[in-house]
Amino acid sequence: MSEENNNQEAEAQQREEATQETVGAKEQEAAESETPQEPTFEDKYKELNDKYLRIHAEFDNYRKRTNKEKLDIINTANAALLKDLLPVMDDFERAIANNETVEDVEALKEGFNLIFNKFRTTLESKGLKPMEANGEVFDAEIHEAIANIPAPKKKLKGKVIEAVEKGYYLNDKVIRYAKVVVGQ
Repeated sequence: MSEENNNQEAEAQQREEATQETVGAKEQEAAESETPQEPTFEDKYKELNDKYLRIHAEFDNYRKRTNKEKLDIINTANAALLKDLLPVMDDFERAIANNETVEDVEALKEGFNLIFNKFRTTLESKGLKPMEANGEVFDAEIHEAIANIPAPKKKLKGKVIEAVEKGYYLNDKVIRYAKVVVGQ
């Protein structure tokens, strides 16, 4: 009987060990499925590469969009100025049409002076300012010397004697240099 008991105990022990192994394997599987696996270097590389490609694509799209916006701004930049100059153009057309029958020269001169003043005030409202050059000290930053002549007076030496072509500023930036004659 002791042999039978020993056999029964051995079988019970084997069943218990098998059950424990099965339970242990199930617990291990459950633990593995519950805790995420540590990402491998390859996974990290793929993730970072994907982020890089997306950021690069976003930047490329941004660059293209801003370049297109700049071109649009450049193409339409003068629209406001041109719109303001259209009434001056209309005045010139009316003056030309009326000049065919006008015999009074003074009225003709007055009409062109009015149109010129309207044109000048429109440009000045947009930031254009004429450059005063006569009698000023020659400055190569804003003047372009086209001739040097002997100064008629000593105080005019090194100064602008005559402005051949007027210079202009646009918002305090030189957009056309004054062509001048300088006294020596």
